[in-house]
Amino acid sequence: MAKTTTEKGAVLEVKTTAEQLKRELQILVQSIVEEDDYALEAADRAMQALSCLKELKLKHSNPQSLLLTLPPPEFRCPLSGQLMIDPVVIASGQTFDRPFIQNWLNEGNRTCPQTEQVLSHMILVPNVLLKDMICRWSREHGIQLPTPVQDVDEEKAIANADQGRLSSLLEKLSSCAVSDQKIAAKEIRQLTKRSPSFRVLFGEITNAISYLIEPLASGKPDIDPDLEEDLITTILNLSILDTNKKLFAENPAVIPLLIEALKFERIETRSNAAAALFTLSAIDSNKYMIGELGALKPLIELLEEGHPPAMKDAASAIFSLCVVLENKSRAVSDGAVGVIMKKIVDHLLMDELLAILAMLASHQKAIEEMAELGALSFLLNVIREKTSERNKENCIAILYTMCFNDRAKLREIRKEEDANGTISQLALNGTSRAKRKALGLLERINRYAAISNTA
Repeated sequence: MAKTTTEKGAVLEVKTTAEQLKRELQILVQSIVEEDDYALEAADRAMQALSCLKELKLKHSNPQSLLLTLPPPEFRCPLSGQLMIDPVVIASGQTFDRPFIQNWLNEGNRTCPQTEQVLSHMILVPNVLLKDMICRWSREHGIQLPTPVQDVDEEKAIANADQGRLSSLLEKLSSCAVSDQKIAAKEIRQLTKRSPSFRVLFGEITNAISYLIEPLASGKPDIDPDLEEDLITTILNLSILDTNKKLFAENPAVIPLLIEALKFERIETRSNAAAALFTLSAIDSNKYMIGELGALKPLIELLEEGHPPAMKDAASAIFSLCVVLENKSRAVSDGAVGVIMKKIVDHLLMDELLAILAMLASHQKAIEEMAELGALSFLLNVIREKTSERNKENCIAILYTMCFNDRAKLREIRKEEDANGTISQLALNGTSRAKRKALGLLERINRYAAISNTA
């Protein structure tokens, strides 16, 4: 009966091991015969070698018995076929021996060797349970496993593999086929969401940002909404990293694209565009640029539309941008006060919108608009309500500015104070800033009262 391939392999392994033992035994015997004062360890080792040769001889005569000591299939690396020394799990969930799968990745492969699934990342996770099982099996069969050697260049290899993968995806975005663009955009979005290393890579690949936005910057009239959402969300994911904030600012097409995206069809895309502008505005120089390029008006319009997630992102971006004096003027000119007043009267996003109003209150035109829209009585009502201390603080700050040089407003607040003592209560129980503003306002009220009585 012909031997199977496995049996032939087992016999070959036996022959190789036997030849090594014979050479070792020959050296040991020669040293024992020629030296009178030979080491006892040499004799012990020679006896062990003879015993091993005898066992191998028996196995050679019956290869089936050798198969009993071959590793089970689940203990062998799918790439090498050998017993795994350092089993690791890759993104597909398959297990391989570290040096062999690492070599696979180093060659630029980005798929699982078994399933051919595209790998979402190149991280190798130790399979501790399987390694324990292999060690136990090896001890039971008298096999000594070598110590795993960690590849000192592993991180560099993984980084190279990730960079190659990202470059390939960016090339797909330049494809004429929308289906290829959508697949690549979806994968890049997922990678940049969960893997910080991929966010970093965008700064290391030449023209990566340009490749990323090219499908949206091509001026095509009917861009797929899924593609729009995935690419704008990728910009949001990338903007978390400070170095990328600078990269986006240096690319003259990115911020205009985000401003344009505030008007896209899908609300999720618009919301993420607003969120991206907010994160980019963390850098002061970006605040100026975003304001100059006209972001405030579409942000205010997005806020006015009233979609809850988009409102919050738009409000956050407006607040951040209005830290800059020039952007306060732009926001007021673009109708921010009227829109914000309508929302807070409906008790929507009170925390965020009152904070914006307090910031805009340093602008004279904003104060005039607030007065015309009946902000004074509303703000006093908010202070009396069970609202957050921060909201009360912002309300009194706005009121202080509104009444600073307006006797008519001081008269209204004096009536309120006589009836409810709202400002006095805040001066006693508010935050330190609220107390300071409330005391300042009370002082002006009292001064106005004294003048009125004298008159």
